[in-house]
Amino acid sequence: MSSETRRRIGLVQMQMDSDASANLEKAIRGLREAEDRGAEIVCLPELFQTRYFCQTEDVANFDLAEAIPGSTTERLASVAAELDIVVIGSLFEKRARGLFHNTAAILDRSNGYLGKYRKMHIPDDPLYYEKFYFTPGDLGFRSWDTSRGSLGVLICWDQWYPEAARLTALQGADMLFYPTAIGWHPGEKDELGEAQRDGWITTQRAHAIANGCYVIAVNRLGFEPTDPQDLEARSNGRGIEFWGSSFVVAPDGSIVVQAPTDQEGVLVAEIDLAAIDSARAGWPFLRDRRVDAYDGLTARFLDDE
Repeated sequence: MSSETRRRIGLVQMQMDSDASANLEKAIRGLREAEDRGAEIVCLPELFQTRYFCQTEDVANFDLAEAIPGSTTERLASVAAELDIVVIGSLFEKRARGLFHNTAAILDRSNGYLGKYRKMHIPDDPLYYEKFYFTPGDLGFRSWDTSRGSLGVLICWDQWYPEAARLTALQGADMLFYPTAIGWHPGEKDELGEAQRDGWITTQRAHAIANGCYVIAVNRLGFEPTDPQDLEARSNGRGIEFWGSSFVVAPDGSIVVQAPTDQEGVLVAEIDLAAIDSARAGWPFLRDRRVDAYDGLTARFLDDE
C-alpha cells in the first residue's frame, strides 16, 4: 500500500444523552482518540449532539437547532485544525425562522469550514418523524476535494437510495460518508431485526461495488426512550435501540472493519485509494452505463398516466 494513496479513516460510534454540551465533549474526545491512532478523516454519527428527538413531534425541539456555520462548527473547526484532521459533523441546522435542515458540515484541517450537505431524503416512519422537523435538502449531491482526498457526505435515509450514491460518486467522491441514526423498534427486533440490519449492511456494500468507491457508515448506539421521563421505557420497548455496527466497505464490497452492536468506541481503518482504480478496471460499471437510456429515472413511477 503506497503512502501516497493510503488514508486512515476514523469512525466515532457513540451513545448520546440529553446534555448537548456533554455529547459535544464526548464527540471531541472521540476525535482526539481517532487522531491519536492515526486517523486523518473522522466522521461522527447523525445529529450527535442530541438524543434522537424525531421520535416525537414536539415544537420545543426546534430550540435545539443552530446556524451552520456557527458555534459548533467553529468548535469542530478548531479541533480539526489542532489535530490536523478532516472532520464530518452532523447537526440540526436552523436556516431561518421556521426553516430547518438535517445537515452535515465538513471541516478540513487548517482550511476550516469547507461547506455543508443538507439531507435530501427525509423519512416519515413510526418513531422517525423527520418530516415534521426537516426541510429536504436543496444543495444537491456534492463531492469535496479535501486535503485528505475527495469525499462525499450523505445522511442516514439517503443511504437507501442508489441514485444519491451514484450522483455523489460521479462528482469524483472516492469515499462516501454516511452519518447515521438507525436502529430497531424493540417490539419487532426478534422477528425482523436480523433482516433489517443485514439489509442496511447489504445496501451499503452494494453502493461501494456499484460505484467502485469506499463507503463509511457511522451509527449511533444504545436505547433511547420515546419519552425521556418514562422510567419503564426500556423494559416496555418504548423507544429505539440503535444498533451501532458502524463499518467501512471497500470498493470490492468487502467489509474492512465493523463495530459491535452494543459498545461505544472509535474505529480506525486503513484504506488504499488505489483500490478504486483496480475495482473500476475490473468492474467497469461507469464505462458501461447507458446514459442515453435513463430518462425514466426522473419519473416517480413508470405507469400509464
